[in-house]
Amino acid sequence: MATLTAAAARAPLPAVLWPLLFGNFVIGTGVMAVPGTLDEISRELAVPVATAGQLISAGALLMCVGAPLLAAVAAGWDRRRLLSFSMLWYALMHLACAFAPGFAALLALRVVALVPPAIFTPQAAASLGLLVPLAQRGRAITFIFLGWSLASVIGMPMSALVGGTLGWRSAMVMVAGLSLLSAVWVWRALPSGVKPPALSLAAWQQTLRSGALMVAVAVTVLSAAGQFVLFSYMAPYLRQQLGLAPGALSLWFLCFGAFGLAGNVLMTRHIDRLGAARSVMIGLALMAASLLLFPLGASLALAMAVAIPWALGCFSTNSAQQARLVAMAPALASASVALNSSAIYAGQAIGAATGGWMIARGGMAWLHWAGLAGLLAAMAASALASRFAADAR
Repeated sequence: MATLTAAAARAPLPAVLWPLLFGNFVIGTGVMAVPGTLDEISRELAVPVATAGQLISAGALLMCVGAPLLAAVAAGWDRRRLLSFSMLWYALMHLACAFAPGFAALLALRVVALVPPAIFTPQAAASLGLLVPLAQRGRAITFIFLGWSLASVIGMPMSALVGGTLGWRSAMVMVAGLSLLSAVWVWRALPSGVKPPALSLAAWQQTLRSGALMVAVAVTVLSAAGQFVLFSYMAPYLRQQLGLAPGALSLWFLCFGAFGLAGNVLMTRHIDRLGAARSVMIGLALMAASLLLFPLGASLALAMAVAIPWALGCFSTNSAQQARLVAMAPALASASVALNSSAIYAGQAIGAATGGWMIARGGMAWLHWAGLAGLLAAMAASALASRFAADAR
């Protein structure tokens, strides 16, 4: 039996996972298209950068609240229809965003456009139990989540370049085209009848009552908030501080994404040896170090170099957080990981709103200090979560 399990684990992953990976890539590209084109949106629609940042905070809030609610509503739906229709909706709404006549219309359309991210990523992961053998499940989850990492390496720089040269509306049309391609691929590749079981109310209640799990989820909120105070406004920040052209800005995002992908790979290789809690703390410390040193980025090369520790910790920390939550309470993993996904979006909304508030008061140059405060708070919460987990054993 052990030999068969080991052989199954080493076997190639089924081809049906590729459209799920691509779907996550498109979802991530669409989510990150606004931060990459925030300057162009602000300039064309004649609104302050801080006001344009509401596109990020409002969308993140929708994804935070929508992920668990939509998981309950769509529990009995066939995943082939659910995932393909969500990507079709993503395409139509991004196309509508491209033709928005003003900021108010764009804000409303952008919020509605971000319903699919609250559906696709968690529901694609939940479907894997019915698509791959048990021995391949962990590798399959890591595989499809590479789509988000690739979005940071390819999708966000591409959005920044297209938005900076052809305008932000062209970037929205690009996301719409990719979304339509994803919808067709998912429809053709996924079998019918894939319906994962819904999370029970008892599992949610037990998760919410666990001090260790809830403090661990708070780490995600604080970490995301600390990052998105600055990251939401990275394009206008770098242009104001360094005067970067669209090509140079795209290069910065490409560098950040490449090291983010490398950090995820390194985390996957070393997390079992280091332990999930220690890995989370290392990732948080790397990001805090970048934000502490951020004023030293006085040129494009220095700005890229200073951001490397941040990039290494950015995606890898969330991967370690998910592993940590599963290890804390394996029986509650479905609920805690779903809650962690909502926590990411909650942190993004808080960070973007805080950054916008600071920019409106002339605090653009101080964003990294607010981000550092968030990361230090996340480190303190992470240590507290480890203590709670030890006490609960």
